[in-house]
Amino acid sequence: MIKVIVVGTLKEDYLKLAQREYLKRLSKYNKVEIIEIKEKSIFNKEEELKKEAIEINNHINKNDYIICLDLDGIEYNTNDLTNKLKNIFDYNSNICFIIGGSVGLDESIKNISKLRLSFSKLTFPHNLFRIIFLEQIYRTYKIINNETYDK
Repeated sequence: MIKVIVVGTLKEDYLKLAQREYLKRLSKYNKVEIIEIKEKSIFNKEEELKKEAIEINNHINKNDYIICLDLDGIEYNTNDLTNKLKNIFDYNSNICFIIGGSVGLDESIKNISKLRLSFSKLTFPHNLFRIIFLEQIYRTYKIINNETYDK
């Protein structure tokens, strides 16, 4: 099972449709659950991150392989990411990806992650990144299963 914990909610209908489409495509390969954590609007960034971390931790199980999305994480090209994730999928039945909010993730979450993954040094709109992330996970499964992928 893949669990994706995200800080923030999708508001735009076109992004909700895109998410539904990728979740439908991914269901062929694995169960994927999206857990949305409400982004805190506190004027103190550290306090905001700590409160979000508490909620994130409430959804993490002790047997989850935790991967956080982090700007300072490791960047992979598509083939290397596929190989890395295939290895993780082969040995772990519960994968938990964590995507922080607009101010990132608390260090406590980064510290419990077994992998800090960066998709780019570029800044993406937070809600759009969720779709980019789901597309990359879908692409990974297509490659792992030697299936063609229409670009």
